[in-house]
Amino acid sequence: MPWFKRVEKGIITPTEEKKETPDGLWYKCPECKTVTSMAEHRKSLNTCVKCNHHDRIGSKEYFAILFDDNKFTELDENMTSGDPLNFVDSKPYPERTAATQRKTGLKDAVRTAYGKSGGLDITIACMDFAYIGGSMGSVVGEKIARAIDHARKTRTPFLMISKSGGARMMEAGFSLMQMAKTSAKLALLSEEKLPYISLLTDPTTGGVTASYAMLGDFNIAEPGALIGFAGPRVIKETIGKDLPKGFQSAEFVLEHGFLDFIVDRKELKQRLNDLLGMLVETGDQGGIEAKPERAAKTL
Repeated sequence: MPWFKRVEKGIITPTEEKKETPDGLWYKCPECKTVTSMAEHRKSLNTCVKCNHHDRIGSKEYFAILFDDNKFTELDENMTSGDPLNFVDSKPYPERTAATQRKTGLKDAVRTAYGKSGGLDITIACMDFAYIGGSMGSVVGEKIARAIDHARKTRTPFLMISKSGGARMMEAGFSLMQMAKTSAKLALLSEEKLPYISLLTDPTTGGVTASYAMLGDFNIAEPGALIGFAGPRVIKETIGKDLPKGFQSAEFVLEHGFLDFIVDRKELKQRLNDLLGMLVETGDQGGIEAKPERAAKTL
């Protein structure tokens, strides 16, 4: 029958008359497979409207969530990595960083900024997984150290948002040195009794977990975030055993005492403002002073 038989061969529909759905209009949740519009997904702060799965987002989105009216001043925004080891894998390290910068629009794997959140001055450092897996190199450590210095100078609380695969192999020992440098800076922040809140997001692993990510006065995380030192696959191959269900998820880590609480992204700003309101009081010079009853952890 003609209905099931092509009379003329080839595509004859003019290009201008084609009707296709543009890319990026719909979102399919990787967990529950629910399909929703991207507009609705973004309205829900990149969380699934059905199962509340938290998609990975970057510093642009976190700054928009946390800073009042998305107004902030970025610190050290043009700092970029050198090539101290003349490292080459599938391509030279400078070529890799240049290509990543063009692709992501980022200078490195962390952005730091200060502004107001809920009317309270705050300094925030946020990692971007899109930049070489959020790996910790010299620039990451230096920008975090300088952000901590800014928090000390202006007497503002410091929030670190971690999202990283660990130390950057292209910088080897230079990367590992950032663990000591950032930890030492946080010790100075603690001595001055300024609040440090560490938010661990998916994933937070390797040297980042082993240093500044776990040194907060409060360590908090997003639901379902992968948190650990070595990844589950590496651990399973090493010990040759199946791992517990939900191993290294935020919920598993909370149950075993390494987190203070888990916070939904949609409640993050309010919970953060409430927490800081309990920890600090405004000083005469516009900075903050720790309240006497604040129980700060020792770094």
